[in-house]
Amino acid sequence: MTHTTVDPFGVTELRRRVLDSWAASPARFREDANAEEDYALGGYRDRVVVELAQNAADAAQRAGVRGRLRLALRGREFTAANTGAPLTAEGVESLSTLRASAKRDAAAVGRFGVGFTSVASISDDVVFASRDGAVRWNRERAAALVHDTLVATGRSRPELAEEIARRDGRVPLLRLPFADDTRPPEGYDSAVVLQLRDADAGARLALQLAEAGQALLLALPWLAEVEIDADGQVRSLYSVPGDDGTVAIRSVDAGGEHVTRWRTLTRSGRFAPEDLADRPVEERDRRDWSLTWAVALDPAGDAAALPADVPRVVHAPTPSDEELHVPALLIGTFPLSPDRRRIAPGTAADVLLDAAASAYAELLCRLDAPAVWDLVPLERLGGAEFDARFRARVARLLPDTPFLRSAAGAPLTPRDAVVVEGGGVLLDVLGDLLPNALPGDADLQHPGLRALRLRRVSLADLADLLAGLEREPAWWARLYAALRAAGQRGADLGELGALPVPLWDGRLVRGPRGLLLPTGPSFTAGTLDVAALAPLGLRIVHPEAVDPLLVRLGAVEANERAILTDPMTRTAVENSLDADDPDTIARAVLELVAASATTVADEPWLAELALRDAEGDYSPAAELLHPDSPLRDLLVEDAPFGVLADDLAESYDTETLQAVGVVQLFTVYRAHDVTLGAALAESLDEIPLDGVAEWAAEVSELLGHPELPPILPELVGVRDLEYVREDRWPQALELLAAPGPRAAVTEPARVFTGDGRVVDVPSYTAWWLRTGALLDDLTPAETRAADADPALTGLYDEIPTALDPEFARALGVRSDLGELLAGPDGPDDLLERLGDPERSVSRASLRRIWAALAEVPAERVSPPDRVRAVQGGAVVVADAEDAVVVDAPDLLPLLADRPVVLGPVERAADLADALDLSLASEVVAGRVTSSGEVRPVPDEVRVFLDDPPLTYLHHAELRVDGVAVEWRCVDGHVHASTTDGLARGLCWITGRWERRHLVAALLRDPQTLPMLRAEADLE
Repeated sequence: MTHTTVDPFGVTELRRRVLDSWAASPARFREDANAEEDYALGGYRDRVVVELAQNAADAAQRAGVRGRLRLALRGREFTAANTGAPLTAEGVESLSTLRASAKRDAAAVGRFGVGFTSVASISDDVVFASRDGAVRWNRERAAALVHDTLVATGRSRPELAEEIARRDGRVPLLRLPFADDTRPPEGYDSAVVLQLRDADAGARLALQLAEAGQALLLALPWLAEVEIDADGQVRSLYSVPGDDGTVAIRSVDAGGEHVTRWRTLTRSGRFAPEDLADRPVEERDRRDWSLTWAVALDPAGDAAALPADVPRVVHAPTPSDEELHVPALLIGTFPLSPDRRRIAPGTAADVLLDAAASAYAELLCRLDAPAVWDLVPLERLGGAEFDARFRARVARLLPDTPFLRSAAGAPLTPRDAVVVEGGGVLLDVLGDLLPNALPGDADLQHPGLRALRLRRVSLADLADLLAGLEREPAWWARLYAALRAAGQRGADLGELGALPVPLWDGRLVRGPRGLLLPTGPSFTAGTLDVAALAPLGLRIVHPEAVDPLLVRLGAVEANERAILTDPMTRTAVENSLDADDPDTIARAVLELVAASATTVADEPWLAELALRDAEGDYSPAAELLHPDSPLRDLLVEDAPFGVLADDLAESYDTETLQAVGVVQLFTVYRAHDVTLGAALAESLDEIPLDGVAEWAAEVSELLGHPELPPILPELVGVRDLEYVREDRWPQALELLAAPGPRAAVTEPARVFTGDGRVVDVPSYTAWWLRTGALLDDLTPAETRAADADPALTGLYDEIPTALDPEFARALGVRSDLGELLAGPDGPDDLLERLGDPERSVSRASLRRIWAALAEVPAERVSPPDRVRAVQGGAVVVADAEDAVVVDAPDLLPLLADRPVVLGPVERAADLADALDLSLASEVVAGRVTSSGEVRPVPDEVRVFLDDPPLTYLHHAELRVDGVAVEWRCVDGHVHASTTDGLARGLCWITGRWERRHLVAALLRDPQTLPMLRAEADLE
């Protein structure tokens, strides 16, 4: 490099003074060397770009014109060229003298005179060229100069040589400047040129250049342009201030152009002297302070997150190491520690912190929601001290800072603001009621809003707020629609239990639950007069306020049936007898019944509706006969019924009046889940059916009195049968056989027993009519149908009226012997009639009856006192104690004087058990008292008998118990005295009793065998 003798900055004198000080005091050398190393290798390591940019900004400021800076890295050479005020002798002295800055003016960025030391971290050969001259710092030349002028000449004390040797010959780079003839590049006023020490220095510098971004121009507003050229990769940054307080940072590189707009807010002031009392003397004269907040803006002009190339630290004004976790950039003249990494604590820092918090709050007021919510500082655990102190100050200011906006756009402080759950269109309806509400599109889960702990108006609070509010029904409908929309956004609509609702009659009630929404066809068509429903006290929602929300909150879609079954309607009906004007209640209910097709079968309490009778009094509907009712001619005079007033009968159709219980025909009563157990009287007392307890007792007995009480899922019975006149039963039965009550007679009652069985038993109505209905003084159970089983002829009288077979059977009219005996009282009734000498029965019918009774279990039969028997060949009525059941035909001759019951001998024991009679074999000894001769049985009988005995005992005169008889079988032996007797004995003992006459004919004339056999084949 060319050495020049021109010395425009007096560097020769600077070197002399330094060399003299080191020669006089090796400790001073050591101090200067240590200080430079501390800054270059410590606090100012990796800050070359920032510090050179700061020097460029100061030069531009001194020139009064925004400057340009070009940073170029070419191989091992780095150049930082800038426009602005040129280098001066004072500047050279400052650069060569640690901690003695020449920039004492308050506005300068550099203040300590040590920032330039950062170049020593990467270079040992530094040139600062300006249009008025250049200065060079070269470590090799400096070391040679010290050696030649101090050590070799012996000017210095020995300790200096020892200290230099200890440092391997290295001396401070920036304490010994040399004049140089380098000139700045064309278009620039100054340039710093560094020869990089090694590859590591180049890599660290390249990284600094890559990280240089928008924050650099925001922190150094006197720089208008920064061009960065890293080995041909050029990137340019431009700063363009706007008239509206914004700054546009434009970045241009090979990939294109990108512009970020920033909203800035700058504040300045002066420290009081006492604020700087704890600061170094160099700083005490710099009493002016300034700070700037910068917030990045999105294309819409709203606050955005900090760009990725902007470090989240405080800039003072260049980057410090103090973290600040808010999405905004803070630039301020904070007092710094000597390494310019940390903000120095003290009163001055506190003053600027207070100003920064106040300015930040003011900045929020200049931004719009929802972007401003992102700038609300959030709580952090374990944050840095400066960040925590700033947050604490802002947290105290924000509650009273009007940076929020109401739904109407007015400024709001967080202390006054409210958040309405659901928001949205809800605030379009409630704006005048909640002027301090945030806009409906506010994100209630936004961290910024949550950090403000705003007062929230829940839907429950809203319901209370609306209580007593006077609005038109249509306004309420809009509110309900808005609330539904809030529910779709996640609001808890369950909190609206006390929501006011306008009613049809002008009232405003709290809570939709149970209210009625008029939606039935009679309402929409206008055929039902809602005004007529007023006496019922119903709470019907005004039709202009109807909304699906009300249904969701418990209101009932009020078709006609829903209104009729409303608890208030039921209460009005149940209390209608005591009402001031029962007619108005009756009119409302009858209108609803007619429109809804509801009947007492659906709602039994309708029968309690008070209606006016023919005498002008009031009675429950169920106690009034319709004027046209045929029952008026069928019931006894003291029946507990009045007659409906004629005008009511004319005003309403019969079906509507019957629907509320007015009696036109017999009334069918229904009860569910009726227990037929031990608590019989208690469980059935309230059922209005005559004799129902007795019927239930019979059912329980029929079921065998199960251990667990039987359950009747549905008890169906016709009421008021006990009031039918005796001479009107034919007409009554005709009505009962008609559709409606007929099923109560003909369909059995289904009972669930305690042991899991399902049993069908006669219905209550059929049970009652069997003994309660009278037909010519006869009950149905005492009669038989015209086409009944002939076996019943003579025992039962023919029914005197015409009834269809199904209905007649249900009433108990006798038609079939088997059905009779299967019924609960059939066997006993039949036996009682058989024992009545006034009634007749043929011998053939009697045999059928005994055969059928033998099939009936004995436990279902009550033993009779008198029985129908055969005595002396005639059918007689005998005392039961005299009669026997014949169980063997060979005993008949021994019973000639006794009444005998003749039935199938194979069931004789069962029949005797059922009738509690003795068997013939139990009362007759049947001993053979004569002697017989063993004879062979003719072989011919084998044609008709299977395996007959080979022999029999022939008696000339067979006597049994002293009585002469034709045959007797004893102990497997046949005794006979005649051919017919032998035939009977052989057929009885072989089980072919029916062939006795065939075998007898064969024994009398064996020649007839072919004819007899042919006749047998014809059987």
